[in-house]
Amino acid sequence: MAASSSVSDAKPRSDPPHGMGPYDLGNDDGNIGALSSQQQQRLNDFKIKTRLENEKYLRQHPEIECLVSDFLGEVVTKRPENIREFAADYFTNPGLPVKVGQLLEARKQRMLLNQLCGKM
Repeated sequence: MAASSSVSDAKPRSDPPHGMGPYDLGNDDGNIGALSSQQQQRLNDFKIKTRLENEKYLRQHPEIECLVSDFLGEVVTKRPENIREFAADYFTNPGLPVKVGQLLEARKQRMLLNQLCGKM
């Protein structure tokens, strides 16, 4: 009697988009898994479309990169005991818009400098 495959031993039946997990774990007993081929393809298409839309949005809003980068830098530097309280204080700080504006300007200056250095 052959040993049956468990879900944990199953390999994905189709390749998900780069960097995204597979959800079609079928087995060799004819079980196609949770998704049919058509459903898996629609899911993959949705993931790709969503990722592209997210990247486009982030490129249109560089202040998000400045905000997240600064927040994470503060967390790593200060290592707060209560991260939720620290995050609440950080994101409700009345001076945050000015700080993000300064970070955005510094980012623009770095990008300009990088462009100039690249032309040399």
